[in-house]
Formats: sequence, structure tokens, C-alpha cells
Amino acid sequence: MLSFPTRIALIAALGGFLFGFETAVISGAEKTIQHLWQLNSFWQGFTVSASLIGTVCGSIVAGLPAQKFGRRTTLHFIAVLYLISAIGCVVSSIWILFVTFRFIGGIAVGASSVVGPMYISEISPKKRRGRLAGFFQLNIVSGVFIAMLSNFLLNGLGENAWRWMLGIMLLPSLLFWILLRFIPESPRWLVLNNRDQEAESIFARIGERDAVKLIREEHQLSKNSAKDNVFNRKYNKPVFFAILLAMFNQLSGINAILYYAPRIFQMAGFDKMHSYLQPVYIGAANLLFTLLALLFIDNFGRKTLLIIGSIGMIIFLGLAAYAFEGAQVANNFVVIYLIGFIAFFSFSQGAVIWVFISEIFPNAVRSQGASLGSFTHWVMAAIISWTFPIIVEGGSNGGFYSFTFYSFMMLLQLIFVLKFLPETNGKSLEEIQKFLRIE
Repeated sequence: MLSFPTRIALIAALGGFLFGFETAVISGAEKTIQHLWQLNSFWQGFTVSASLIGTVCGSIVAGLPAQKFGRRTTLHFIAVLYLISAIGCVVSSIWILFVTFRFIGGIAVGASSVVGPMYISEISPKKRRGRLAGFFQLNIVSGVFIAMLSNFLLNGLGENAWRWMLGIMLLPSLLFWILLRFIPESPRWLVLNNRDQEAESIFARIGERDAVKLIREEHQLSKNSAKDNVFNRKYNKPVFFAILLAMFNQLSGINAILYYAPRIFQMAGFDKMHSYLQPVYIGAANLLFTLLALLFIDNFGRKTLLIIGSIGMIIFLGLAAYAFEGAQVANNFVVIYLIGFIAFFSFSQGAVIWVFISEIFPNAVRSQGASLGSFTHWVMAAIISWTFPIIVEGGSNGGFYSFTFYSFMMLLQLIFVLKFLPETNGKSLEEIQKFLRIE
């Protein structure tokens, strides 16, 4: 039987499944949508990025309700937004309505990327926090894989196949909303709001009976502690780490590849059927190597995974760039290069980012810090995804320039990780702050 923290982590991580599905499902519909509403490359980029623009808004505002009303209550609201988006995208017959519902779905994704990992970190025992918080990323890649698989299976259903692709999200959204009724509030949020007795009961079930006392002693929390601001100079270190890690996550080009996978394979010379099939392999690799990362993240540590992943991504993104340079014929190696990239991304950045951002900030400003990290991530995602079709349609070497840039960014990430990023593995959330000397 699953332990109490494992059960509630799995439920909270369902928001990650919807996050991944929402992110990847548009790849199967984007060319049909472009033809349906006769969009040029600029407005096509905007349509695809509408969800990402929503994630920016969702990520920047999610910290406020999570801090004021609680993590669990905010997750309930996020589930409702997912439901609204799924229904709206299916029934929309006007472009502006479709974009609006994609935007609403993006708000849910952005908010989920803040609140989900933060909640899981706050209910996890320190020895298993990496693995339990990693469930969120595992669900993200599961959602990506299911989206790509369903896109391939539904592609032959005619001109309305794209509606089926987007509408499937209704089922997991409903399940998420129902299951959230069976999880408790974050005990660390309860301590911040002077509800120690409730927190102690939850900590006892988690197996950390002295946690409330330790939180009070480490941070000397007062009744006004929840009003602290993440932009206080004493939090400069975690702010710096979270922003840089979030930026590099998207500067790898991951969301451009997920959003435009069939288009990329058509650029490489594959026919339409295989252009929808190859992303399924990418999704499977994404899922497999995320599972592998979860086996090692609490043993090897966050920093080691990032170093290994950076080196692998530099190599495979460089190979992909070379494959697109002046390409005139089909290059079957592109699928190998992109699977290699996905494997190293999933094993490193994919598995680490939400864990690291959710644990690097003190209890009093964790919701604000997670919101800042997620906001940075989604701003970069929107920029990369909006500009990708403009760049690749701007000339025959658009693919070469894009992948060369992504490879160079991963070289910079490697330098950042080696020289600056701390290791947080094996430390409680309070011990991390002591290690960073945050007073």
C-alpha cells in the first residue's frame, strides 16, 4: 500500500499531467488550425503561444492565492480552469474564442507549475522529497506522451480531428478536480498561518513529528512572517538560482520541439503520417528517462543530473543543427538526434527544475519564489515558441540557426551549474536555508 505522502503527492501531481497534455497536444492540431483560419506565420505563432501567454499570467498571480487561501484551495481552482479550457477549445468555431480558451488553459498550466511542486515539496519527507516532487515532472511527461500518442491515433478522423485531440483533456481534468477533495492542506502553510495543531496532525502522518518545532526554531516565524517579500536582498541567492535555471530550461528549445514536433519532422523530409508518428517516440523517450531520473535524483543529487544533461544536450542539439544545415533531402537521423536531446533533457532539466525551484526558497516566501521561477520559465517559453515558426519559415537554414542557438545556450547552462548552483539533495527545506545563510 502506498504511503500517505506518496498518495497525496500523486494526486497533486495530476496537475502536471494536464500541464504536459496541454503543452504538447497543440502540436497535432497547429497546422490544421493554421489552414482553418488562414493564419500567417506571425499569427500562427501567436495562436500556439496563446496558451504560453496564459502561463505567464497564471504563474505570476498563482503565488498570491496560494499564500493567502492555501495550496489545496488554489489547486481546486486550477482544476476548474482546466475543465473550462477543455470544453471551450472543443466547441470554439471562431478563432478569437479558441485563442481565449487556450489562454485560460495556459493560466491553469502556469498556476499549476507554481502550486503543484510547491505543495508536494511541503508535504514530503526530506529523504524522499526529490522523488515525490519529481512525480510532478513524471506526470508532465506522461501528459506529453499521451497527447502525442492520441494525436497520432486521432489524426485520421477527418477535418474535426483536432477538436477530439484537444477535447480529451476533459477527462483527466474532471478526475483531478474530484481527487483533490481527498488531500490535506500543506502543513507548512498552516504553520505560517499559526494553525500549528492542524499542521502537527498532518506532519505526524507524514512521519515528521517535530517539524513544527523545527520550523519555528529555524525561522523564528512571527504572526507577520507570511508578509515577507521575495525581493528582500537576503533572498538574492535563491532568486538568482531560480531565474537562471528557469531561463535555461526553455533556452534548450524544449517547448519549440514539443509544440512543433510534426512540423520539424516534415522539415526533415518525413511524410505526414510519419511526422505524427515520430513525436510518439520522443514522448516515450521523455517518459522513460524521466522515470530513470527519479531513481537517481535523491542519490546522485540535482547538480550531478544537470551536469550530465547539459553535456548530452549540447551534443545532440549540435547534431540536429548540422542535420538541418542546407538540407535538401530527408535526414532520417533527425529523429535520433531529437530523441537523444529529449533523453538528456528529461534526465536533467526536466526532472530537476520544479523540484529545485520548490525547495530553494524559505517557507515564508516559497509561494512568491516559486511564482517568480515559473513566471521566468513561461516568459521564455512564450518567446521561444512564438518566434520558432517565424525563424524556420524565414529561410532554408532556419532550423540550423534555431538548434545552433539552443546548443550554445546549453553550454552556458553547463558553466552556470558548475560554477554557481548549490546542491540541495538530502537537506530539509529548513536546512537548505541555513546552508544558503538566509537569516
